[in-house]
Amino acid sequence: MEKQTQIQGELDIFIDKEANEVLIHGTPKGLKSFAKVLLQLAELNQSEIDDVSLPVGAREHYRLIPNIDLSKSSTNVIVGRLDAKGSGDFYERFIPKKKH
Repeated sequence: MEKQTQIQGELDIFIDKEANEVLIHGTPKGLKSFAKVLLQLAELNQSEIDDVSLPVGAREHYRLIPNIDLSKSSTNVIVGRLDAKGSGDFYERFIPKKKH
């Protein structure tokens, strides 16, 4: 299920290919707004979304679009859940971080 985000303030997200890093910069309002989007996504109960909008096995996500949600200089961004609706499974390319 794809929803329009409500990013307020200024937010710039881009990839530094030389450093192999994703950079996220924003005004305090922009960063707080991004944090709210992340919390909304984290707290969402995917099982309560109808199967037409979010089929079993799918993952909720938001698209952040340059010049709409983000600065013109940003790249397209998709922020999504790792756990699939119904099973809670992660996708195959995921490798968990090393436990200490």
